[in-house]
Amino acid sequence: MSQSYQPSILDSMTGPVSALEPLTGLVRHRLTAGAWVDHLPGWMHGSDSVFETLLGIDWRAERRKMYDGVVDVPRLLRWFGGTETLPHPALIAAKAALNSHYAEELGEQFVTAGMCLYRDGRDSVAWHGDTHGRSAKHDTMVAIVSFGSPRNLLLRPRAGGHETLRFPLGHGDLIVMGGSCQRTWEHAVPKTAKPVGPRVSVQFRPAGVA
Repeated sequence: MSQSYQPSILDSMTGPVSALEPLTGLVRHRLTAGAWVDHLPGWMHGSDSVFETLLGIDWRAERRKMYDGVVDVPRLLRWFGGTETLPHPALIAAKAALNSHYAEELGEQFVTAGMCLYRDGRDSVAWHGDTHGRSAKHDTMVAIVSFGSPRNLLLRPRAGGHETLRFPLGHGDLIVMGGSCQRTWEHAVPKTAKPVGPRVSVQFRPAGVA
């Protein structure tokens, strides 16, 4: 890693116990084609302990076929299925809070938790939508909680004709992509030449959405 993570001042003030802000503070951004994004900076306080725990889980390096070769995935990955226990109680509480808040609108529960570790600014994820499941044809939600060093999440419509949106995601921030967002918009976390420390992205999804 190019730079170590420095615990946040806010976390040192609030103490080691993780706490969630009310989800009534979410701000919804209406996009095109029935897509939307909810954003709540600083949703989880006291998240330094969560981040330290996540850095120590059994991360997996993967390789994927691209064109005529096989390349390293530029981030580390870990997937928690619906029957696996999440590695920190605050993540269990976060999933429960999201399920309660979005129960009527989503019509089902967030079940799985995919996790990505961006070790430094060289790690990234290219433009994509989470369309390897039911979200290829149906509206759904993907809720992301960010831990560690801030990174930009970019969004752009697949059809073009709209400026790229930029959401800076910092320690304990929440963003939820909903409606048709996964199939009508794309998102990415680009590389950066700035000296940044590690970041973990925790993505809660309903069953069958990947």
